[in-house]
This record gives sequence, C-alpha cells and structure tokens, in this order.
Amino acid sequence: MFRAGPRNLITDVAGLAVGNSQDARLKSGVTVVLCEAPAMAAVKVLGGAPGTRETDLLAPQNLVDQVDAVVLSGGSAFGLDAASGAQAALREAGRGYEVAGHRVPIVPAAILFDLANGGDKDWGRYPPYRELGYEAAKAAGQDFALGSLGAGMGATTAGLKGGLGSASTVLPGGTTVGALAAVNAVGSATVGGTRHFWAAPFEIGGEFGGLGLPSPLPAEAAEPVSKFVAAEPGASTTIAAVATDAKLGKAAALRLAIAAHDGFARALWPAHTPFDGDLVFALSTGASGVEPDRQASLSLYAAATATMARAIARGVFAATRADGDRFPVWSDR
Repeated sequence: MFRAGPRNLITDVAGLAVGNSQDARLKSGVTVVLCEAPAMAAVKVLGGAPGTRETDLLAPQNLVDQVDAVVLSGGSAFGLDAASGAQAALREAGRGYEVAGHRVPIVPAAILFDLANGGDKDWGRYPPYRELGYEAAKAAGQDFALGSLGAGMGATTAGLKGGLGSASTVLPGGTTVGALAAVNAVGSATVGGTRHFWAAPFEIGGEFGGLGLPSPLPAEAAEPVSKFVAAEPGASTTIAAVATDAKLGKAAALRLAIAAHDGFARALWPAHTPFDGDLVFALSTGASGVEPDRQASLSLYAAATATMARAIARGVFAATRADGDRFPVWSDR
C-alpha cells in the first residue's frame, strides 16, 4: 500500500531542496530543484511544443550523467534565462562539473507559456528570469508552498488556474518517490465542469479535496477540452520533475520519466497535445542505497505514475486568486 511521505513533497526524497521565486505583477516565476550532491538525471519530452535548455546532455549515450539542479520556469522562451541565475548561485557555492580546472554547474531547464495570463510583461530590455532563477536557487529548502507560486505563479488550465503541485510516495520497502509539476496544460485537471479531479483514484488522505470521481461520469467527460478557442503551438505546457532515492542508472532514470508521463495522462484531459510542451525530468539521488530489482522496479514506476498524477491535481487544487486573473480557481467551484 502506498503512503505519502512526511511532507508530501518532492523533498521527501533525501538529497533534494526546492526554491520558489515569483513576481506578482509579472504573474510569473521560477522553481528550482536543487540537488545537494550531483544526481543521476534523465528527461523525456512528449508534448509537441517544448522549450528547453541542456536537455540533450541527459540522453543515455551522452557523457554527463549527473546534474546539480533542474529549473522549471514561466515566461516562455524568455524564461530559459532562469537557468543562468540558478547556475550563478551554484557557481558561487563551488558546485559544478569539473573540467580543465573549472567548475561548470549542470542545470537543465524547461519553460511554460504564461505570457497571456493578465500579468504585466513590459519588463524592458531584458526579462527578469535570470534574477528570479538566482533567488529561487538561494531560497531552496525542504519545505515550500504549492499553488500560485514559483513556476506555477501564472499557470492556467482549461477553465481553471493551474499552479505548482508536489506529492511523495513511500513504497513498502522504504524507497521514496517524489514529484513536482508546474501545471499549465491546454487540457483540464477536472472531469468536465465538475470539481472532481481526474487523478482521484490515486488520492491519499484527501490531499486535493477527497471527492473521488463523479458517478455517473458527466456526458461531456470524454469531450476534449482546451483553454483556448484556437490553441496555438507553445501556448501551454506541464513541466515536471520526478525523483527517487533509489539508485538508478541513466537508462533506468529515463524509464522513471516515461512512467511519470503516464501520470500526466491520468491527471489531465487531454495531455501531450501538439500545443503542450509536456516534459518530465527524472532525478535519482541514490540516498537510500537501494538498487531496485525487476519486481521492485514495477512498484517504483507505478509510484512515479501515481505520484505525478497527485502532484498535478494538488497544483490546481492549491491555486489562489489574484487581481487580473483570466481564470477562476478550483475553490471557486
């Protein structure tokens, strides 16, 4: 039986810290997952409109297999600057991949589109995301808030504000899986126009309302929905990280990211559209010292799916109102 970790956050995975930074006027922000020691990493992109930095190096055949942090940012392509800020904070701390006498912090990043959310994007010559990335990295800790903060500050979904969500699962053998998602999907996290979350079968302890699935399902539940009358490429995205304290190689970490994408499909309808940049980073800290065998791997990957679905629902559940919002929040229903 799966149970949530003590914080029910990705930081229940030993060796990780998370920091948020945001600008309420901008209606956008940055979330940094900081690895206390370099962590094995992989990435999987299944959306049709991704925006990324330093993801090619995570392919199993490439040299570098560990990262110092990953960055999730609002701001569309402008938000890729956030990784430079996080990298600067890590360099100040003496972190990074050593090469030719220099240390280069390895900080892959992904962005979501939140430019059209009612925030003031008139930032002048240079966007503010580099400084937001630096602030988020410096703020990293074990406890952090969910909802309309960090990369989830200006996130939206079909009919509701999105947000930053996180969850954790402790497997029977003690291995922990955690997930973090900035939910800005084209589709919906709720069933039709109801308050019920698609992720309801995986909910633990009423963490996003305890409503279960509606019975019977509303007639419109199977109809694809979109937050745009005419969706445009790059106009949405759910970007996320899944992590474990199990010891995984690069290929197994990639499989963890793939399994976490199944959580997108369990929590969002539709998911992985041509207009989403859906992406999952996978991190293995190895802090438990446990290297899963085949049987244990089945539970690990199932937990990745369930934990990601819960994190997505929690992000929408925790969203809060702000002046100028173009979408209501879940609690308004």
